Amino acid sequence: MVLARKIILIKNFQGQPQSTDFKIVEEELPILKNGEVLVEAEFFSVDPYMMSSAINESGIGEVFHANQVAKIIESKDPAFPVGQRVKGYYGWRTHTIINPSKWDHSGFLNEVPKVLPSLGDLPSSLYLGVLGMPGETAYFGFLEVCQPKKGEILVVSGAGGAIGSHVAQIGKIIGLKVIGITGTVEKCQWLKNDLKIDHVINYKTEDVSVALKKFAPDGVDCYFDNIGGPISDTVINHMKEFGRISICGSISSYSDDAQLQRPKNFYQMLFLIKQLKMEGFMVTRWKHRYGESFKQNFTWIQEKKLKYRETIYEGFENTVNALLGLMRRKNIGKAIVKL
Repeated sequence: MVLARKIILIKNFQGQPQSTDFKIVEEELPILKNGEVLVEAEFFSVDPYMMSSAINESGIGEVFHANQVAKIIESKDPAFPVGQRVKGYYGWRTHTIINPSKWDHSGFLNEVPKVLPSLGDLPSSLYLGVLGMPGETAYFGFLEVCQPKKGEILVVSGAGGAIGSHVAQIGKIIGLKVIGITGTVEKCQWLKNDLKIDHVINYKTEDVSVALKKFAPDGVDCYFDNIGGPISDTVINHMKEFGRISICGSISSYSDDAQLQRPKNFYQMLFLIKQLKMEGFMVTRWKHRYGESFKQNFTWIQEKKLKYRETIYEGFENTVNALLGLMRRKNIGKAIVKL
């Protein structure tokens, strides 16, 4: 018998999540049957979407929904040998029994289990970041929705996070002028000094509208939106004619019903006059092309064109703290829990 620990949701969020909304419980796992595999979590992913009830599949009393990289420690499926790694939405739990041949992949983000190829000297946590769902989101959500062209101006909100920093770098790689919006001095310095983003706006200390007039006096061609709220209102009012807006997330209102209270025609005349396009997306639209984004992102990392940064929380007991830190914008790059 293996004793697993898991984090369950015991209370729906009221505004921002609290540590009291979760509980750590133990569970005895049964002996493996033929075709089953026992995996032990190495890394948990912590992502903004986990706050959205429209996307997160966690129910009261259930394991909190999350992606993880896990090591196979026992196997009764020869295609999944001990010592190899897998990735899956197994939730915040230390040990999981999976049956690859009977896996239910009908959920929003679930994928059929497969053995992960080695990344060489790179950490396997990257399968939860630049080489995982955030990387896929940045790649397809920017390139497919915004349809960027060399020489254009790109604005990225939430630029200090996992997806935003990735999009900003892709913009630089393909020859755009990039303006990042973030909220701390440290993030601004990282974006400017390490990632070589053209201009960075600290929305907590600067007037975003004034800064955009300075850095993009003729307007913005592409806007990749991770934040929503007043920041996005400001950027959209600075869009050029025929501008394109990619809606990736709305972290400013994931735990606030105010996101539903927009006037019916809030942007109508602006979009009509400037002939703008705004499109929301779910990355699963391109799941049949995940191999393409993995290959390209991995190549950019090897060529040192794409940099990554992880904010790592150590230990299973710090998992909830990682989520609380994410919602308070304490992470730089990808938030990860290392078990």
